[in-house]
Amino acid sequence: MSALLRTLSRTSRRSLPAALFLGLPLLLNAQGARVALSEPALSPDAREIAFVSGGDIWTVPATGGEARLLVAHPANDTRPLYSPDGTRLAFVSTRTGNGDVYVLTLRTGQLTRLTHDDAAETLSAWSRDGQWLYFHSSAQDISGMQDVFRVRSIGGTPTAMAADRYASEFFGAPSPDGQTLAISARGTAAGQWWRKGRSHLDEAELWLVQTGGATPSYTRLTDDGGEKALWPQWSPDGNTVYYMSDRTGPENLWARGVRGGNATQLTQFSNGRVLWPSIAHDGSAIVFERDFGIWRYEVAGKRAAQVAIALRGANSTRGSERSTLSTGFQIALSGDAKKVALIGRGELWAADAREGGEATRLTQSAALETQARWLRGDQAVVYVAWTADGARLMRHDVLAGTTRALTTQGTASTPTPSPDGRLVAYTSNGNELRVVNADGTNDRLLARGIFGRAPFDGGRVMAWSPDNQWVAFLTRGERGFTNAHVVPAAGGTARPVSFQGSSNAGDLWWHPDGRALYFLTNQRTEPSRLVRVDLVPRTPSFREDRFRDLFGPPNTTPPTTTLPGNSAQSQSAGESLVSVAPRARTAPRDTTRIVFEGIAQRAQVLDPGIEVNSIAIAPDGKTMLLTSAGGGQPNIYSWSLDELASTPPTPRQITTTAGGKSIVGFSSDSRELWYTDAGRLNILPLAGGNARAVALNAELETDFQSDKRAAFEQAWATQRDQFYDPNMHGADWNAVRERFAPYVESATSPDEFRRLLQLMVGELNASHSGASGPTGFPSVPVGKLGLRLSRSGDNASDRFTVREVIAQGPAAVAGVQTGDVLRAINGTAVSPALNLDSVLAGSVGKRTELQLTRSGRDTTLVLRPVSTNAEKGLLYRQWVAERRAYVARVSNGRLGYVHMADMSAEALTQLTIDLDAENFGREGVVIDLRNNNGGFVNAYALDVFARRGYMTMTTRGSVPVPARTQLGQRALEKPTVLVVNQHTLSDGEDFTEGYRALGLGQVVGEPTAGWIIYTSNITLVDGTSLRVPFIKVDGADGKNMELVPRPVDVRAVRPVGESYGERDSQLDAAVQALLPRLRR
Repeated sequence: MSALLRTLSRTSRRSLPAALFLGLPLLLNAQGARVALSEPALSPDAREIAFVSGGDIWTVPATGGEARLLVAHPANDTRPLYSPDGTRLAFVSTRTGNGDVYVLTLRTGQLTRLTHDDAAETLSAWSRDGQWLYFHSSAQDISGMQDVFRVRSIGGTPTAMAADRYASEFFGAPSPDGQTLAISARGTAAGQWWRKGRSHLDEAELWLVQTGGATPSYTRLTDDGGEKALWPQWSPDGNTVYYMSDRTGPENLWARGVRGGNATQLTQFSNGRVLWPSIAHDGSAIVFERDFGIWRYEVAGKRAAQVAIALRGANSTRGSERSTLSTGFQIALSGDAKKVALIGRGELWAADAREGGEATRLTQSAALETQARWLRGDQAVVYVAWTADGARLMRHDVLAGTTRALTTQGTASTPTPSPDGRLVAYTSNGNELRVVNADGTNDRLLARGIFGRAPFDGGRVMAWSPDNQWVAFLTRGERGFTNAHVVPAAGGTARPVSFQGSSNAGDLWWHPDGRALYFLTNQRTEPSRLVRVDLVPRTPSFREDRFRDLFGPPNTTPPTTTLPGNSAQSQSAGESLVSVAPRARTAPRDTTRIVFEGIAQRAQVLDPGIEVNSIAIAPDGKTMLLTSAGGGQPNIYSWSLDELASTPPTPRQITTTAGGKSIVGFSSDSRELWYTDAGRLNILPLAGGNARAVALNAELETDFQSDKRAAFEQAWATQRDQFYDPNMHGADWNAVRERFAPYVESATSPDEFRRLLQLMVGELNASHSGASGPTGFPSVPVGKLGLRLSRSGDNASDRFTVREVIAQGPAAVAGVQTGDVLRAINGTAVSPALNLDSVLAGSVGKRTELQLTRSGRDTTLVLRPVSTNAEKGLLYRQWVAERRAYVARVSNGRLGYVHMADMSAEALTQLTIDLDAENFGREGVVIDLRNNNGGFVNAYALDVFARRGYMTMTTRGSVPVPARTQLGQRALEKPTVLVVNQHTLSDGEDFTEGYRALGLGQVVGEPTAGWIIYTSNITLVDGTSLRVPFIKVDGADGKNMELVPRPVDVRAVRPVGESYGERDSQLDAAVQALLPRLRR
């Protein structure tokens, strides 16, 4: 054990005063636990209910009473459904990945896995004869669109029953005679069922699908939009469909005759939720989930009542586990480069910076610790301790083992100690720059500005001058531009020192000689620019002067030496958790001088010759380190700042591995670098040599109960502090916390906890929300062949006939043709009982043989299957090519076509590819944003269509060329029409708003999603990913766009099931709208 660890091990570790952190865990314990019950199903005789609690399956008499545990597993088991004869129970389990369908034989306990695809399945219904199970999945459609499948209850390959391409169909239920399928269609409620309220994208309709013919035919059952109609259930006589609807506002059970007539409301709830209804085989009752409990509706008696249930049995509760953290720390290097402070799972640790080994835990508190920095002398660490009540700036003295609060109110962030260690600058409440003495006295305001608030804080947004007299900081100003300012540490007026016209800035450094500031600035989608601001007029240096100095008089001034106990300040950089130890302090020097006159002209954009992601300056000031992801591989480069270097500075790559890199800090002599590679600490000699790994590990006991409480507190408070609307969309957020806390206290699995979080954020009725996390059980990737098989293959014979070959897919490349009969895969014969996905599991990229029969002759073809996502991409490109050909055909070759799947940087690049010579050769272009999933490049995409021609340029002997094209700017300069639909969401809607506001053309189709907020994902302490909508978007009229779909000029609603035919009605309408605008 190192001396450091021996010292720390002797330290008594004291907890913070309990009064300081009166957070949610105490509230949870005070209220007590209440068990959440969900997803019920009635047995065929309506005498028993199966339901889910804690991710396990329980049963209880239908009249209520004691529930007994039926299926327990550490995985998440959901959606139990009794077979019509009551002998089996189907359910979905994540024990083999994202969610597969299983069947339990109740008498024997035999468990059979029915599905093997790596996409998640959601179980909907049994067929009335018990031979089939119906579920929906996105496995075979584009993007996340759902299709309805069925699979034999004894095993086999699933068959698509309702698979309208690039459209969503889900919650399928077969009629008693098996000829008609009732489905929910359109929108995202298949995954967003937990949202209370809706916008256009959340609306769903009920459709009846006739499945007996060669292709299914569709008939709408409910009205066109205006409600969320989910979970259809058939009456035993096949005349009525029961379902949940919020058409009048609150969620209730409704009924509708399949042969016409008005819908009838069955329950009369004025609030609360009605979720996952399920009807008994005899049609006498419907059970459903409502407000964490199980309810039963008597169809004949027309009344609903809650079923009183008490759990009896021990489910698969997760308790305490001993675990070791070895990667993913926030790391701060001490000034003497002997120690590192670590933040892992919200706890503060310390370890030997050179030898690594077992870290020692420094704090024991209910708070989440973050953003640790060493004070000068390297004996104490300052950090932020966060709870729902606020974030306090704390100080921990390692040897004494004491912890005290430096601040007592507000929400502190980004602590930055002064070089002499006497002061700590920090931001408070996202709008104040403050400084406090390192002993906690004299906390005072320095400046006001716009700074990040947890969890959108961090990064090097502050820097001290070398003489401790000034604090530089980055803040957002007019039009959202972020620039550097300086303010005297003793107090005074803050003044700007940079005037960049960019929204983003970070990595602020004050050069060790005190004469310049360096930082990065950029606009989104643009590479960062490295800016140097000279604080005093820059005097050039000459190598000739260095030679002349060799013959000057002797220097009698004592040499400058590094003071002992170098200061250390480390800074976490946003989500990458980069922290950098500051420069070593030297003997006293002249006071920092700033000449404000003409400072705007002294800003210079430096060009290292590579794209820069982050920077760090070595203590001697001669070297800047840059991180860059050139070629898609992140690495660290060294770049000289020495003006007297013999050759012009060129970045020199000093790391070569493929993992993500972040700079941690330097040795005080600038000879060694500490950095992380794929989250693991390394030391590298800057002069050259091999990196040496520093293995760190921190042992702790992780307790699920404690983790979920902390994560719940973090999730609730983050939404409270960051949700874009301070009024929380009208929700009483404190009351929501009070209501959900007891159920969180009783949650026994991560999946149950995340389900509760989803329901909680669903109370906000906002888009771009939700909670998710890993299942904990890996799935085996299933190889995809790039083909679709006929529906008869698993029905009446052992024949699987190829009905579609996806262009450019593995099967197409290998020569598979439609009409081929698949007989075997890698020697495994195809049969009705065989699930082809089980044969193809683990085959991605591997040699695979298909044995086929073509026109009566046997043949063998060899291919390499691709992943699910790769096949989806191929299917999408085929769909785009088909739409493009369709537009050309129905416009008689006059119109071109482009589609954008989302608004990502990659989609913008694809747009420039798809706007090819053929599209430029058309008279106009149809812009298709249907099913656009959003992103952030709407302004850039709009520019391509909004730019107008103003002159042409002609090279002698060539053809006239539009000036923009000749000069390299993307511009269509032709008439366009825009097509949108219910699934055009987020930044796709921003594009739609811009298209209309700029008067570029008509908008055709359906109103858009109404999902218009900017959001970000944060990771909670337990690993849960929480989406937080935090940026409001106003339209050209100045009004909030969230929950307000963008309207269309020409309404054209695409019928569900249209892809089975030859038409695209929305493209037809778009062509008819654009053709009259073309020049004759």
